[in-house]
Amino acid sequence: MMQPGETMVVLGALAVIGVVAYPLAVAWARKIESEAKRAELPGGADRIARMETVLEAMSIEVERISEGQRFVTKLIAERPEGAQLPPGGASR
Repeated sequence: MMQPGETMVVLGALAVIGVVAYPLAVAWARKIESEAKRAELPGGADRIARMETVLEAMSIEVERISEGQRFVTKLIAERPEGAQLPPGGASR
C-alpha cells in the first residue's frame, strides 16, 4: 500500500500533467478546426476562376497598349528627318 506522502506526490504529478496537457490539447484541437475551416472556403474555386479571367483580360489589354506603343515608335522612327508639324498647330 502507498504511504500518504507517496499519494501526494502521485496526485501532484497528475495535476502538473493535467495543467500542461489540457492547454496543449485545446490548442491542437483549435489548430485542426481552423485548418478544416480554411479548406472549406465556400466559393473559393469560383473566386479563383474569376480572378484568372480578369487577369487574362488585363494581360490582353496590356498587350494591346504595347502594340500601339510599338506602332507609334515605328512611325516616329520612319518619318523623314525634315518633317515638322505645320505652323499654328493642328486645325479642325
